[in-house]
Amino acid sequence: MQTALDTPPGPGRVTIADVARAAGVSIPTVSKVINNRDGVAAATIVRVQEVVERLGYETSLVARSLRSTRTNVIGILVTEFEPFSTELLRGISAATTGTGYELLAYAGLLTGSSRPGWERRSLSRLSGTLIDGAIVVTPSEAMSAASIPVVAIDPHTGPEGHATVDTDNAAGAREAVEHLLALGHTRIAHLQGRGDLASSQLRDAGFRAAMAAAGVPVDEHLVRPGDYQEERSAAVAHELLTLPDRPTAVFAANDSSAIGVLHAAEALGLRVPEDLSVVGFDDVPQASTTTPPLTTVAQPLVDLGASAVSMLLAMLRGEPTTDHVRLRTTLRVRSSTAAPPVARG
Repeated sequence: MQTALDTPPGPGRVTIADVARAAGVSIPTVSKVINNRDGVAAATIVRVQEVVERLGYETSLVARSLRSTRTNVIGILVTEFEPFSTELLRGISAATTGTGYELLAYAGLLTGSSRPGWERRSLSRLSGTLIDGAIVVTPSEAMSAASIPVVAIDPHTGPEGHATVDTDNAAGAREAVEHLLALGHTRIAHLQGRGDLASSQLRDAGFRAAMAAAGVPVDEHLVRPGDYQEERSAAVAHELLTLPDRPTAVFAANDSSAIGVLHAAEALGLRVPEDLSVVGFDDVPQASTTTPPLTTVAQPLVDLGASAVSMLLAMLRGEPTTDHVRLRTTLRVRSSTAAPPVARG
């Protein structure tokens, strides 16, 4: 004969009433057990805990916050889940393990839309009831006025006097272009990132600094916006690579743009690196699996995420923390770069 303890709840979310029914106790008794209150016999506590575990009962984040004013949840706010933010999430997840905090990843802006202030609206929805603090990836607005502790990763405007983590974009770009110059390239194109991002502006500055230090003038006709987007960069690269005096190398402001260049070169029958050298920026996982594998500037994306977690946890504990952490980049030389082809007749 099946007892209440053996009867599974119906479809849908497991409720406190389901636990009480399965354990053969009252709802107030279950509430006391899951909230560690006194007045329940030891055997009953064990019985209720076994049912909670078996049924997979979880209290809601909202209810948890109403009881204790804390949820022990960190929010990760991104515009969308693309390679850059996905790698950051890996680092954030690893760094959060064992801290007692859970993660809530939230995409606040749909691809292709243009809604400034997405992070402010997202924080207003989540803070206070769902999350105790937040890590915001590439926010477009200053985060210093947020109602909860917030750390910004690679903000649009750069370090803002608030908790910020980023990488040395200018130095990374300069090293990438110096690599191309050392191979003998002088006709180097640059596919810029988004004009509203400090990271894009710094990578452009690094490109120009390397060219100036080598005494090689920048041909502004070879500097085009790629907007960090693969399809747009492929279209722009097609224009560059069909010029009468096309570039022998391209420095793209991120790996997505560099992959777009590789697609354009393949469509035009150009060999990489024999006819064209290509360098990207970020070192997302796809960079090592392209044909050929992509030379790129590696941002320590996992370390960026981990540094943001460390800073945020310190803020949640009320401990003093630095306002800005900047990490170094590393040039990863693979098979997409080589010496330029001989002059064409």
